[in-house]
Amino acid sequence: MIHSFIAHVSPGRSRVFALIKDPRERLEVVTTLGAADLALSDDLVEALNGHLFDQKDPTLGSVLDRAPNPVRMAVRQYLQGMPTLELGTFTPYGPVGIVREAVYFGRIDDELEEYLDGAYMIGLGIRMSNERQADGGVGWVVQLRDDEVSVPASAEPRTWALPTDLKLLSNWTSEQPLGGRGPVRSALEVAEAASREGRWVRIHTLLHSDRDEDYEGNGTSEFVVDVFDAPIPLSEPDE
Repeated sequence: MIHSFIAHVSPGRSRVFALIKDPRERLEVVTTLGAADLALSDDLVEALNGHLFDQKDPTLGSVLDRAPNPVRMAVRQYLQGMPTLELGTFTPYGPVGIVREAVYFGRIDDELEEYLDGAYMIGLGIRMSNERQADGGVGWVVQLRDDEVSVPASAEPRTWALPTDLKLLSNWTSEQPLGGRGPVRSALEVAEAASREGRWVRIHTLLHSDRDEDYEGNGTSEFVVDVFDAPIPLSEPDE
């Protein structure tokens, strides 16, 4: 996956690279700016990194309009060959890091609620799903991320892509609170009810902006609960 775009600037040229982590790090050349265009280097790198977060942002196009034709062609060719970016992996400030890859809880209880409350209060991103154990029991796997990804006001509240081969039965957000309960407790109750019916459930958090432009600023942190028309998946065995 592309982690970020960077530039190496020397007196006569600037070489723009994509930093790849998969998981080993490597550099891929994107384009080279000559001496006459060195002043464009910082703007181009900033625009490319912004493109990772929002591929509809016109900033990159306006920067490329100021670049020589060979640079425009090289950048566009590189981006055309770039793998599709996974939803929810970038913020305007860079890629989202994983704080805890997977923490397992045997059931929804006060311990799990306290764990999520703590993560939620300090602004960590949360992804959580149920899974069935070999003995038939159902547990929950939680992943913590170092930031919440924002979405514009008019967009669907989602930063975790839906599976393409499954039907979404219901979608709940903490903008629809259960009377008197906070967002964490409400999300857990919705998830637990669906899980008891044998449904696969996923929970994630996001920052829902109050505007459609420059929307990485103000917003409300929300929980999203997806319930799928699919049985609870079996847990993957430890290697």
